[in-house]
Amino acid sequence: MKELIDFIQGNPDKRELKRALAVQMVMESYTHSQIREILHVSLGFVNKWKYIFVEQGVAGLKLKYQGSRGYLDSKQKQTVIEWLKQKDYWHLNELKEYIEESFNIAFESNQSYYDLFKEASISWKKTQKKNPRKDEELVAKKKLEITAWLNAYQSEIVSGEMVVFFEDECHLLWGDICGYIWGNTQERIEVPVLNERQRQTYFGALNYYTQEFLIKPFKKGDSKSAIAFVEYLLSQYPKSRISLIWDGASYHHSVEFQDYLKSVNQGLNENEWKVTCIRFAPNDPTQNPVEDIWLSAKKFVREFYHLCKSFTIVKRLFELAVHHEIFNFPKIFMYD
Repeated sequence: MKELIDFIQGNPDKRELKRALAVQMVMESYTHSQIREILHVSLGFVNKWKYIFVEQGVAGLKLKYQGSRGYLDSKQKQTVIEWLKQKDYWHLNELKEYIEESFNIAFESNQSYYDLFKEASISWKKTQKKNPRKDEELVAKKKLEITAWLNAYQSEIVSGEMVVFFEDECHLLWGDICGYIWGNTQERIEVPVLNERQRQTYFGALNYYTQEFLIKPFKKGDSKSAIAFVEYLLSQYPKSRISLIWDGASYHHSVEFQDYLKSVNQGLNENEWKVTCIRFAPNDPTQNPVEDIWLSAKKFVREFYHLCKSFTIVKRLFELAVHHEIFNFPKIFMYD
């Protein structure tokens, strides 16, 4: 048992570690179902490496490059490709384990596995968030409503009597500076971050007509901050009425915010309101072009990670990337 524990603590290859952990858990009286659930392995995997350990000890758990063929023949390769096509996504270790378990082959270079993924038309992708409650029909309907509303007020928008904003909030974390970068394969790229959860909340508004983007920092996203941001926008356009197109965040329609709207619009007809608010359909942030601006700003900060010695610098770079900037990417014009 001591030899097994020493092997585990010696930071072995991930596949070797999984084998060793399965054996250790058997020896510690875990049930096979518990091992399967914890390590995400099959019953056959557990039994195989338990018996090999009994026969060969720790040496039997190690990868064996020497003495085994380092390639797949054409029939085996086709079998692997057909197996890969059974699912829409995979982890690299799943492929490694399948090939080793099925054909007793372990490639020395990951490139060989990448080539198999490519032949199976599987590429490296970043997972994307999707809200399962999104209603496609409601989103399409809301897009038509917003487009029609903008067309109805087009003359006032062009004249400057009304300024329309797409609005959104963003929480910038110090840890957002970390991302992918090319570097020496033998060295880790380390970025000094004292507190990756330290954050700054920003309210941002994109002028629908001029495409100018305005931001303002706040301690947090709440009704008081939302009201203060609206007041800021009014101060930037003192002779205009403003309209906000935004999501359904709770503080966008809280009692406190509704009371503010009543006070600022008191005594005015709806078409004269000083502040008008229109909501996007729920559960679909892709309706709002401001989301893309936040992403571009964070990408900009990551590109200059080497300058970010403090969170103050991170915030300055973020603000530099967007405040009073003009944006003209296609999504901005999706309601034209």
